[in-house]
Amino acid sequence: MATLVAARDHSPQEDAEALWKAVKGWGTDEKSIIEILGHRNAYQRQQIRQAFQDIHQEDLIKRLESELTGDFERAVYRWIFEPAERYAVLANVAIKNANKDYHVIVEIACVLQPEELLGVRRAYHNRYNHSLEEDVAVHTTGLLRQLLVGLVSSFRYRGDEINLRLAKSEANILQEAIKDKKGNREEIIRILSTRSKTQLVATFNSYKDERGISISKKLLEETSDDFDKAVHVAIHCINDHKKYYEKVLRSAIKGVGTKEDELTRVFVTRAEKDLKDIKELYYKKNSVHLEDAVAKEVSRHYKKFLLTLLGK
Repeated sequence: MATLVAARDHSPQEDAEALWKAVKGWGTDEKSIIEILGHRNAYQRQQIRQAFQDIHQEDLIKRLESELTGDFERAVYRWIFEPAERYAVLANVAIKNANKDYHVIVEIACVLQPEELLGVRRAYHNRYNHSLEEDVAVHTTGLLRQLLVGLVSSFRYRGDEINLRLAKSEANILQEAIKDKKGNREEIIRILSTRSKTQLVATFNSYKDERGISISKKLLEETSDDFDKAVHVAIHCINDHKKYYEKVLRSAIKGVGTKEDELTRVFVTRAEKDLKDIKELYYKKNSVHLEDAVAKEVSRHYKKFLLTLLGK
């Protein structure tokens, strides 16, 4: 379930004017920006952005970029985008990042539904004049390139049909590929990039039933390079993306130094979908409410904005 508390009735023109007052002149009224944008859903935000453009002949996103700073600016910037364009921006940042955030590419490819991923690819092409798969290929090599291009190019079957014999067979193939790093890596790519999520979950369950250990835990024991790490993220996202996001949040909050980009990404992409479920998982795993954990790690306007998206 979503955590976003969106306004039932709103006037895009009135919101656009209120935002204009918040950014014009000396100083910026961050409180008003949070109060408005933190309580508007994707459709409402696009209405406001269009109204702002119509009234003031200026892009709201660019204006806020010039007025806000730091993590708060990045969070608001990414929140305003409609979902497909937001994922396109996140993908581009991940591709160009010096730290090589390949897990973000895998996450986008494996969490989104086929139609959503197709929308992201279109938005990416429109925004950057390159295809997503082209940019992924340019910045990667070898098996990792094959895996990532395969994942972002996929259009999976969405039905509930399962072939149990196939699941058992491909669980064995995955076992051999994990055990023998010199062979069958292409088979991992084929399976993960072509099968439906329902079929893949059946394969992962078959693996666990036969071996008494989940494939993700087994892979963690064997993980040594970027390819293995990307495979692990793909399996985790396909198997249970809510548990995956809880882990991302835990790592972002509890690690050495807060990973604000990770926090922002989870909040802005899941607040309108299932952040409430992820929040509940976080509490079960950590015995700490997510809002309390976030409040201790970040501050000022950025904290207020994240808590607003969390429904607080």
